[in-house]
Amino acid sequence: MNLNMNSMESLLAQIQALSSTASDQAQLHSFLKQSEELLHSDFSLLFSSLPQLDPSQHSLGFLYILEACTIFPVAKEQINELLVPIAKFINLCDVEQIRMAPDKFITLCKRFKELVISLEAPIRGVASMLTAIRKLQSSSEQLTTLHADFLLLCILAKCYKTGISVLEDDIYETDQPRDYFLYCYYGGMVCIGQKQFLKALELLHNVVTAPMSTLNAIAIEAYKKYILVSLIHLGQFSTSFPKYTSSVAQRNLKNYCQPYLELSNSYGTGKISELETFVQTNQEKFETDNNLGLVMQVVSSMYKRNIQRLTQTYLTLSLQDIANTVQLRGPKEAEMHVLQMIEDGQIYATINQKDGMVRFLEDPEQYKTCGMIEHIDSSIKRLMVLSKKLTSMDELMSCDPMYLGKVGKERQRFDFDDFDGVPQKFTI
Repeated sequence: MNLNMNSMESLLAQIQALSSTASDQAQLHSFLKQSEELLHSDFSLLFSSLPQLDPSQHSLGFLYILEACTIFPVAKEQINELLVPIAKFINLCDVEQIRMAPDKFITLCKRFKELVISLEAPIRGVASMLTAIRKLQSSSEQLTTLHADFLLLCILAKCYKTGISVLEDDIYETDQPRDYFLYCYYGGMVCIGQKQFLKALELLHNVVTAPMSTLNAIAIEAYKKYILVSLIHLGQFSTSFPKYTSSVAQRNLKNYCQPYLELSNSYGTGKISELETFVQTNQEKFETDNNLGLVMQVVSSMYKRNIQRLTQTYLTLSLQDIANTVQLRGPKEAEMHVLQMIEDGQIYATINQKDGMVRFLEDPEQYKTCGMIEHIDSSIKRLMVLSKKLTSMDELMSCDPMYLGKVGKERQRFDFDDFDGVPQKFTI
């Protein structure tokens, strides 16, 4: 059955009449699901009908029609006409109504992301996608399938600070493992863009050590970046995996990342000339992986590590001596590195411009300022909340029939005493 003017008017009348109460909306939802084949037949008629609906009052019906519009192929010059109503709908739609059809809303948002990327204007989707996440979430602890799409747009648009706002949430709920892998991987890239290397390490570490039955491309790419960020931030990299890492990752990850492990070995020698030679030899490989920028930061960080080593030996040193020891081109370049490290808080020093001498100082932090006390107090409170959350999750898992069934099977292969018993108040 094809859509015509009469059937379209009938559809709009139903949407307008059944959008006020929860029972009406449920009836409308059933009607719209039965009308899906009809909705996929005429783009121009569907699109021209949208102005007759209010996206905030008729959100469910508006969603079905708008999502149907995105199914049809659209010429590049017409994409903008479609983006405007989608962005407006995401901002104005009623939360309760779109949660009745979350799959439709997710599909619409993902197509919206694809459209802004096809226009090479990812920044146009950043704000709307963030709004979509907040409307789809039942709480800030829930990871949605849109998180990764939002972070990807932030990376493409270089809106790293906006992406950080989502990464500050503590996530405890996720439906699909792939959503989690992508969230942590793209989140790590956002943090790298903001030079928040410690947080980037945490997120990339989560990808590498997450449970997996087969090795995936996301984990491989995350491991490559994890090696590079470890060298930049920590000045070293350990090839050993934590015990909780999946056996699949422990056996296979290194095989796909040999140039990066060799880079780590070269970095460990502390010889800048050897490191630069290695990077030049493998430049094509790093470029293919889109990691050359990070690799160059690794090279730059070696200069900083070598300068930091000098602070452990000398109280004062000339800029010329620093340049000679660290293999920089001259005192001007040495001064630039030292000033940058002072600004970043990596060393504490003063430079005498008259004689070109650098005086290395002790860390001035005494850990007794109001700001530091507030920081410590905040960290303790967050750990207490996490502890309660883990206890609650442990109790719920202890009562889960699937978990108990699996543990029961495993106990046949091990001694009974190897396992903690079910908490007493949950004993069946």
